[in-house]
Amino acid sequence: QSPELTTVRVQDPRVQNEGSWNSYVDYKIFLHTNSKAFTAKTSCVRRRYREFVWLRRQLQKNAGLVPVPELPGKSTFFVGSTDEFIEKRRQGLQQFLEKVVQNVVLLSDSRLHLFLQTPLLCLDLLCAGWSRPGYWQCWEAAGDLLSALPPCQCLQLCV
Repeated sequence: QSPELTTVRVQDPRVQNEGSWNSYVDYKIFLHTNSKAFTAKTSCVRRRYREFVWLRRQLQKNAGLVPVPELPGKSTFFVGSTDEFIEKRRQGLQQFLEKVVQNVVLLSDSRLHLFLQTPLLCLDLLCAGWSRPGYWQCWEAAGDLLSALPPCQCLQLCV
């Protein structure tokens, strides 16, 4: 029996809504694993920085005394090019996820699985129409709901 391996890659940053006041960058997250903790052995989703923030908060709630890795900082002022900043953040997000999936306690958290394997559209649809801060409260409640379901039921609920 081979050891369980989980590989996660953060790649392909894309600026969404470029040129508008609500532009943001999202990243492709590719997961490949033979871990029994995951139902799907490969997945690919796109996430933006604020969703990583959500994930970290969820992990902190459930991890007890297990330290949750830090995210790269959210800088409002950056000296250098935008491309440089995006690449540096991508690397930081990659390191964050690598550390998370290497930790047995964090790896077993259903919200991590939701983050890595459920299309984001699912959470956005459930929370459509909510304004801040209600949107984030909805995201947390939706995360609770969806993480309690098997992945196939979760996807049926969200389609």
